[in-house]
Amino acid sequence: MTTYSIHDLEPQLAANRRYWCGWAGTDPDTDLPTYRTDIAHPLLNGVLRVRDLPLDEAITEARKHLTGSHWGWWVGADSDEGTAEGLLDRGAKQIADMPVMAVDVTTVAEVDAPGDLRIRHVADPSEMLEYVGAYAGPLGLPGDPALAVDRELNFAYPDVVRLAGTIDGRTVGTCTLSLGTDIGALYCIATDPDFRRRGIATALTREALRLTRASGRQIVTLQASSEGEPVYRQIGFETVARYRLYQLPE
Repeated sequence: MTTYSIHDLEPQLAANRRYWCGWAGTDPDTDLPTYRTDIAHPLLNGVLRVRDLPLDEAITEARKHLTGSHWGWWVGADSDEGTAEGLLDRGAKQIADMPVMAVDVTTVAEVDAPGDLRIRHVADPSEMLEYVGAYAGPLGLPGDPALAVDRELNFAYPDVVRLAGTIDGRTVGTCTLSLGTDIGALYCIATDPDFRRRGIATALTREALRLTRASGRQIVTLQASSEGEPVYRQIGFETVARYRLYQLPE
């Protein structure tokens, strides 16, 4: 397995492309990788990069796949130079600015989880509704979670570990770890609002780092929300790049 540092961006961006394309079973390694779940959230339908394509051609192609869904266009270090400015010139609006954060798991000390918290792997299909329900609200997924449950159950890649944090048998936190590449990548880190500030997200993240280390991988990456960034920084994550998310007019 290749050894990377936290400043090697391409494997981190590749891991991100692979995870989101896993929701829809599409190819993450094309010049214009797109994915569509039809869940009404801009992170769950979109374009992950444009490479070596005229932007107008890329927009036309993206709209063929994504019009009718609530979709976003990711712009990071793996996109052609000038993509963000070109999208803005064509009427797009920036809707998010997310730090790409990474940590070397060999530098993170293990810390005990809160005493009443139990962390388990969600593997049985019968558990998926509760798992999705636990992150749907905090992450802003709208309405009935049935479609997200179906997408999770039919995820394109088998190398995803879903961690549920439970207290008194109730799922109060979630964390998804993708091990589809030579680095780990974290998603769906969420805590029930009634259980925040108790170290649950920190404990789930640390468990994901432990599993990554046990797999022989050294680096973990994630994209942080403004609320999550201080939590990850305290664990040891550093900001190494940024993603900007745009929406084009229909």
